[in-house]
Order: sequence, then structure tokens, then C-alpha cells
Amino acid sequence: MYIPTFDDVKTAHERVKPWIHRTPVLTSSYFDDRTGAELFFKCENFQKAGAFKVRGASNAVFGLSRDKAKYGVATHSSGNHALSLSYAAGKRGITATVVMPRTAPDAKKDAVRGYGGMVRECEPSTAAREAMLNDVVDETGADFVHPYNDHRVIAGQGTCSLELHEDAGPLDAVVAPIGGGGMISGTCLTMSALSPQTKVYAAEPQNADDVYRSLREGRIIEDDAPQTIADGLKVSLRPRTWHFVSNYVADVLLVSEEEIAEAMYLVWQRMKIVIEPSSAVAVAAILKNRDLFAAKRVGVIVTGGNVDLTKLPWMQGLGVPK
Repeated sequence: MYIPTFDDVKTAHERVKPWIHRTPVLTSSYFDDRTGAELFFKCENFQKAGAFKVRGASNAVFGLSRDKAKYGVATHSSGNHALSLSYAAGKRGITATVVMPRTAPDAKKDAVRGYGGMVRECEPSTAAREAMLNDVVDETGADFVHPYNDHRVIAGQGTCSLELHEDAGPLDAVVAPIGGGGMISGTCLTMSALSPQTKVYAAEPQNADDVYRSLREGRIIEDDAPQTIADGLKVSLRPRTWHFVSNYVADVLLVSEEEIAEAMYLVWQRMKIVIEPSSAVAVAAILKNRDLFAAKRVGVIVTGGNVDLTKLPWMQGLGVPK
């Protein structure tokens, strides 16, 4: 099993530059006052395809040889990796087939098709995703680009915190949401090379707390189909991401569904930017753990902004501040 290095991150950064945005780092006096910290929001909600995952997907797609690329690429994804791989494949002029759970937001399925990707729907479980994906690869010969357990993807995701470090300067901590662990792995990889004193915290929904339990048990624990509004965080760790989580993550911070929705609401209201529930998990974790972050310079990875506008949490009364 190849574990990517910081040299891979630097190579990825040069490779993906033509295909991605260098997203802004925003600040907010409101959130600084609420948390007692100095927060730096790395806004991947402004990224191509609306999420950080275009970094890893582009690194994988544009790193393929010409002979391999002609068979296209395939993956399984709840949404953002699907959009990102479809976007990158379209830019290279190759096919992308994406296995998506039938419960994934319609907005994300439509966006995949809009980028030229082909959607195959499956039942909402990791086992169902992987079984259908294997059938697709057998049929087409496509290169499987795993959403996170892929050294090319992890290296690509590491370019996000590379830019954050360059733009915000040395940080005491970085907080990012965690599902399968691709972003956290890339963050750990980059920060351990550029700023070893920076602590990396993973933020996770209580309703999908397999990473929290995995760290405490010392082994990967899987949740096959957890129920959370943070739809991008429903998948479990795999060996490459477990390597980074188990060796570098300072702690996993859990938040409730109500806390996620309220953080999302506050970011929309106060910062005037659209973030999705998965991104709000990181903000919620900082709001909940004020004592941990007070008086510190903290990077916040805002992972994406792909939201089904017809099903916002506060439309169901969830998340509106009391």
C-alpha cells in the first residue's frame, strides 16, 4: 500500500492548477467573537464543482497515462467526489461513470449528469456501492478513482491546506470534517511537513461517529448506512486514511444534528456564503469547543457548498438559533 508523501502534494499542486480555483481564505469578526479564536475559513465551497474533491479527482484524472485514460474513470460517491470526477473527466475528454446511492440529493445527481458523468444508482450502503462499482470496472476497464482511499486523491486534497498555510500563515490548529478521511489525510500530510506544531482536529456527526470509535478502539470500525444531514460524511475509513487518522489526528470532535444545522444557518446568515451541512460540521465543532480553540489561530476547511435548496434544514425547523 503506497502512502503519499509531501512531494506528491507538491506535484499534485502543479498538476491541478490549470483545472481548479485557488479558493479564498475568509475571516469573520462574528465567529471570532463567538469562539474567542481567530478563524481562517478556507472556502472550498467556491471551488470548481462546488467542493474540495475536485483537487484529488483532477490529480488522479490528469495523472493517468494516455493508454489508461481511454477507458475512462469510475467511482462511487454520495455526491461531491462524483461531481468532481465528472468535471475532471470532462475536461480531459474521457468518460466518467459514478455509482451513487439512490438517497443522494437530486441536485448532486443532476450536477453529475450536467458535467457529462453517467450515474448508476444503488442502495444507500457502502457494500452496495462497492458491489456495483466492481461491475462497472469489469464491464468498462475504467480506472477506479476511490473517493478517498487513493494516494492520488489524498495528495490532491493536501493542496488545500498547502494554500491555506501559504495564505493564512502558521496556525495553531486546523479543523476539517471527516467521513472517509481524504481531506483530513491530505491536511495531516501537508501540515506535518510544513507546520508540525499545528494540531489537526477531525469534526464528525454524532450520528456517524465511526471515526471517533475507531480511534478509541485502535482499529477501523465501519457504519454501513448512518443517518445524518451531513450526507458527505456517511462513509467509513479505509487503510490509507486510517494511517493518517491514527498517526496524526489530535482528536475527533462530535456534534449533533441540531448543532450542525445551527452552524450552517449562522454561516449563511453572518458570512453570506453557501455551505453544505458537511462543511458546517467543522464550524459546529469549534462553536461547541470554545475552550479548546480560544486565543488560537485556527484554520477551518469549508469543504463544499453543494446544497439541495428545496430541503434546507431550517425548512424543517432544524438549526434556527434559539
